[in-house]
Amino acid sequence: MAYRPATVDTVPDLDTLTLTLGVEEEFLLLDPDSGRNLPVADQVLAALRGPARDQGRQEFRHSMVEMVTPVCADLTELRTHLVALRRSAVEAAAEAGARLVAVGATPVAEPHRTVPDRPRYHAMSRRYGPVAHDPAVCGCHVHVGLPDRELAVQVCNHLRVWLPVVQAITTNSPLHDGYDTGHASWRSMQLERWPSIGPTPYFDSAADYDRTVDELIAAGIMLDAAMVYWYARPSSAYPTVEVRVGDVCPTVDDAVLVAALVRSLVATLADDVRAGVLAPPVRDCLVAAAHWRAAHDGLDGELIDLRAGGARPAWDLVDELMAVIAPALLRHGDLGYVLAQLARLRRDGTGATRQRRVLEHTGDLRAVIDDLAAHTAAG
Repeated sequence: MAYRPATVDTVPDLDTLTLTLGVEEEFLLLDPDSGRNLPVADQVLAALRGPARDQGRQEFRHSMVEMVTPVCADLTELRTHLVALRRSAVEAAAEAGARLVAVGATPVAEPHRTVPDRPRYHAMSRRYGPVAHDPAVCGCHVHVGLPDRELAVQVCNHLRVWLPVVQAITTNSPLHDGYDTGHASWRSMQLERWPSIGPTPYFDSAADYDRTVDELIAAGIMLDAAMVYWYARPSSAYPTVEVRVGDVCPTVDDAVLVAALVRSLVATLADDVRAGVLAPPVRDCLVAAAHWRAAHDGLDGELIDLRAGGARPAWDLVDELMAVIAPALLRHGDLGYVLAQLARLRRDGTGATRQRRVLEHTGDLRAVIDDLAAHTAAG
């Protein structure tokens, strides 16, 4: 693929823009005794109270709910909404006889794999067959306000080399079918079966992006543009860059940390586009390999450095990411919070590491689910 200079005719001055934030969190509904997925999403959504009722969403499984924050200007506001939404969803799940758990993949089993009764979901089931009936997986999607769509496409080009690092930070699904999979993010492995999920391709322009999506729809790969599930994309619904590479985070602070990193990364890369900096010309196979390594190792091993080449200790790349985005973090007032949370992450490990530690100490998968549920509900 030939990598040519970006052409952005009209890019607004980012100093005049407020890079807003929004987060979508998907959760599993688990049986309190067996740990199996419970198909009670309709009851949970109906039991939501107050503002949370408008922020709850039906998902592709009867055992999942999604909670969506409003548009937020800063991390304090974002954290407040995430805490309130989780607490409301925890209470609604309890009314339905379930536990709300922030975990990236089904840890025990999902007996009921039919899709909710919506025409779109039935169409997906017919098109993709057994892939559409895999056990439920849950992600964390971060939206950063970027109203210029041409700029958003170019930012996604630049994001390609950094998203494996973000993915490693979010890993929170080592368990599946009652066993340790050997991967820090089994969710990532499951999602590879879908034809429209994976690393974001490089695009010359927004027109190139739209033309490619139209071709994929015409070829039957996607039902429509809403099925662009690449790890970063210009949102199909909002004027944002949406980063959807991560597992759902075990705690609110984990989620806020990821949102802060993504916002400052988008801001930094948008500045690079304005300055005429080209996206690194990285082969798609290497990007895919870097994501596999991130899903396998998390932060406990090595990651592939897509700028310099070769495998390196994961935390070295986290430190380099921080060096790149520190000015943007400072500009948003987020640097102190992010440094504190990364220190905690370095000490305690990712969600995957924490799950394995509980399993090693107790030998009991139910203890892992108990711990996940407690952290899901904590403010």
